[in-house]
Amino acid sequence: MTTEIQPEQRAADLAEAPQIISALRRQVTRGRKHWFVSLLEAIGRWHLPEETVNGRTYRYLIGGEAFDWLLLAERLIQAIDDRVEPGERDSLLFRYRFPTEVTDEEFRRLIGPAKYRAHLNFFYGVLVEEALQLAVEEEVHKERLATRIWENGRVEDETHHRIYGATRDELLASFREQRALPPADQVSLTELREFTYWLFKERLHRCDPARVASDTRKGLARLNQIEAARRLKRPRSTE
Repeated sequence: MTTEIQPEQRAADLAEAPQIISALRRQVTRGRKHWFVSLLEAIGRWHLPEETVNGRTYRYLIGGEAFDWLLLAERLIQAIDDRVEPGERDSLLFRYRFPTEVTDEEFRRLIGPAKYRAHLNFFYGVLVEEALQLAVEEEVHKERLATRIWENGRVEDETHHRIYGATRDELLASFREQRALPPADQVSLTELREFTYWLFKERLHRCDPARVASDTRKGLARLNQIEAARRLKRPRSTE
């Protein structure tokens, strides 16, 4: 998957997408393997880095190298939704829990090595980075409560300054300038994820290796806490 594709290649990928979806639906209807396995195989054959469906833009490849496979899974599940048990679907999309046992090596084989590497880029560059920001934001909150400091600027600015050396607005302006994007009051979810991945790469470039490793461990620890809390929540009854 790449964002640098020629018009004729994009046309071919656009034409291929409905074929992949139709094949996925046929496989799930036959029921010879679990729908999730068929879904991962379809993801492995997918080439479009982004598309717009019913007015919604799906950008599966962040920054040209970070693959949001779960967003593509959400898109493909729409084609087989009547064949998927709602509890399994919701558990996958909202709790990141596989509906059947798939090892890490099987997952890598089903989606392909290139997409797997891009998936790891997304995991560390977006999910772990978001968790790192949350962890530092919570530290700032605790410090302000402990010292009764309420007026010292926005928490998110202090959070970003500690991690990246500048306020969020300054960083967002630099990001948009580098990408030749116009200034805007709002940040869409798609742009936010692009921005987060850009921040991740800026952190790798700016910080020394020991600091990078320490911050990454902090982000991983907070992400594990979030996932543990999700596992404690029981899925709603589908009856």
